[in-house]
Amino acid sequence: MRIVLLLGFLLLNGCSFKEAPVMKVYTLVTPAVSAVPSAQYRNKILKVSYPVALNEKLADEMHYSYSLTDRGSYLNSRWSNDAGRLLQGNIIQTLSHAKLFKVVVPYMSDVKENLRLEATVFDFSHHVRGEASYAVVSIQFTLMNAETGKLIKAKRFSYREPTPTIDARGYVEATNRIMAKLSKDLIHWLR
Repeated sequence: MRIVLLLGFLLLNGCSFKEAPVMKVYTLVTPAVSAVPSAQYRNKILKVSYPVALNEKLADEMHYSYSLTDRGSYLNSRWSNDAGRLLQGNIIQTLSHAKLFKVVVPYMSDVKENLRLEATVFDFSHHVRGEASYAVVSIQFTLMNAETGKLIKAKRFSYREPTPTIDARGYVEATNRIMAKLSKDLIHWLR
């Protein structure tokens, strides 16, 4: 009887020592961009607002979907920071390196801005449809005159990039390729 209890205890105790899968943390890579030779807003201060999401909240969870109604978040993979902060930081760094503006600051800055760039995120997720797998990014940017509140221009940028693998790592690789395209397109649009 003691042997049976001892074996039972060891068996149950052994199960409690299983290691949980390691959490993988990913980030967005700010692409290398060159300074543009001329820009119409070079003497203006731009404030970049925190992105607003319409569908999924912008947190550190990495979202995926298998259909229009079937959504979820990866359990063992996440972004290194809130996805909204990653997007905002990526945009600020890209526009600062491009030298389109006198200075580019985050929305929390006390600096009085001339222009404001707002971002509305329609989609920032991994789409898996059967054997097909895509990173999808769809963001509308709105450039406003901060002094008058008037719209200068607005444009929606949408991208769908195939992933090399059907997992979080493949999703991140494809999303970083999208961010490189978005950076170039955003610079061209704001020139």
